[in-house]
Amino acid sequence: MSQATVAYPVPGMPTRPGADGTVSAGAPLAGVARAGDGAPAGARSGAAARAASRPLWAVHACVAAALLLYPAVASPFFTFQVGAQSLVLGLIALSLALLAGYGGMVTLSQMTVAGLAGYAVALLGVNADAAHSLGWPWWLAVLAALLLGTLAATLIGMLAVRTEGIYTIMITLAIGVAFFYLVQQNYTVFNGFQGLARILPPSLFGIDMRSPMPFYYLSLACAVLGYAGVAYIARSPFGIALQGIRDNPRRMRALGFHVTWHRVAAHALAGLIASVGGVLLVWYNSQISPGSVNTTAMINILIVAVLGGMRHPAGAFVGALLFVLLQNFAIDLVDRERFNLVIGGVFLLVLMVSPDGLLGVWRRLRGPARPAVHASMRHALSTDITTKTRRHP
Repeated sequence: MSQATVAYPVPGMPTRPGADGTVSAGAPLAGVARAGDGAPAGARSGAAARAASRPLWAVHACVAAALLLYPAVASPFFTFQVGAQSLVLGLIALSLALLAGYGGMVTLSQMTVAGLAGYAVALLGVNADAAHSLGWPWWLAVLAALLLGTLAATLIGMLAVRTEGIYTIMITLAIGVAFFYLVQQNYTVFNGFQGLARILPPSLFGIDMRSPMPFYYLSLACAVLGYAGVAYIARSPFGIALQGIRDNPRRMRALGFHVTWHRVAAHALAGLIASVGGVLLVWYNSQISPGSVNTTAMINILIVAVLGGMRHPAGAFVGALLFVLLQNFAIDLVDRERFNLVIGGVFLLVLMVSPDGLLGVWRRLRGPARPAVHASMRHALSTDITTKTRRHP
């Protein structure tokens, strides 16, 4: 006796309503196999998805080759000031893209989490002020900083998920502003507005990571891991459920998913990514101060994520590259005091042309999304929910 498949809509997927106009047991999504005959459908959708993903693998291979060869053809300035900085800022913006693009939770606290990890690695490790340094080995200081940043992001998430929309933005902004004033006014621990200086990256396997090329490759390795991790999460049952929660949390709750803890888990994962970016950012600047976590820095991360596009992990790095290029070369066209005006103008222009950011423009030129990808997601979703119906008939 076959079981009915419980299905719910996923963004971009057509639905087949039942007699009463609702999507429920007995009215599966188009292309979703029923429990008991999911293997053939999975094989068909898997083959179609592999065929559709071949051009994407070619694009990834070309981009990877360009990134690996970039330091060989670029000057130290472009390698460090443009390449490494874009990767570091993109990694922090990637954490926001995970929350906002896949979870529908726009927050302004990702730079706060990154700054907390940066302060932690500076205070626990070695810096120029012995009175504000515990002198731990760099690897232990980094691990502690990542753990502290992830824990802080989890706690922030537990507060933020109780709100929605503009209230989420406001509560995370309040947390960020509170942290800014804490580090600015506390001289005992954070050294006040002067901050902490001479926080240098370590030497790994005899390679000095302070040099432009080694630091670029270190940032690239972390960025690739972050990109691959978010791409995997987006296609996993957890990621698909998170996208379902983004679009219709009430229906997902009715299907038995714990909406709150899915969102909190997303905050924890995003916090880990932001913490890695925060450690790299401190090593990049060799110092950290309250200016690193002020409201301008928080909004800049939001601008970077929106410029590139939040619906794909690559968007964070595309937006970061555009932001860094403007930051370094726009001052040749306008006064430094008017730099924010240029950023705001470009931001508005991109949103007017494509609300999905620069990657949205590329997707329009590339054509509509391939249905095979949706078929693969439908099969993964059907398999996950069928398992739930078997456990809880």
